[in-house]
Amino acid sequence: MNTKTSSPLERKDLLAILKARFEKNMNRHPNLKWTEVQTKLEAHPEKLRSLAEMENTGGEPDVVDIDTVAGKYVFYDCSAESPKGRRSICYDHKALEARKENKPADSAMNMAAAMGIELLTVEQYATLQLLGKFDLKTSSWVKTPDTIRNLGGALFCDRRYDNVFTYHNGAESYYAARGFRGMLTV
Repeated sequence: MNTKTSSPLERKDLLAILKARFEKNMNRHPNLKWTEVQTKLEAHPEKLRSLAEMENTGGEPDVVDIDTVAGKYVFYDCSAESPKGRRSICYDHKALEARKENKPADSAMNMAAAMGIELLTVEQYATLQLLGKFDLKTSSWVKTPDTIRNLGGALFCDRRYDNVFTYHNGAESYYAARGFRGMLTV
């Protein structure tokens, strides 16, 4: 959804989806009120485009926190598995360019930038896992420190055996079950 060309009905439909998810998952934000979140979203329509992209690629975005100092709500992808529309991708553009054969369609960092969101960090991923059990069958690229990326690696996480694991792989690798989870502040 491009907020410059989207219809009021498309925006209304997205807000209805977000509201229903918010109300269904109050454990993720017990002290927050939807009316305040909606007011903030309506004041920042450019963020609705990013949330629509998160939704359209299977991320099921939901509010997970509020930065009270900045007055911003924090949305994470809360789909049970890594968003389906963002799988089979390598880590970043440098990794994509390095592949000579069998290139994936895109990279996690490219897609996130185009969507106007950021990849979760390892710490944010761990926080997400406190809210439920995510990535039981898939894995998700996470923001990788430059010290690791400069050596050709990238990090990803998943949940197995009721524990959250952080792993490494070559940044150019990609798998059908690995995507990425994003975050957005509004």
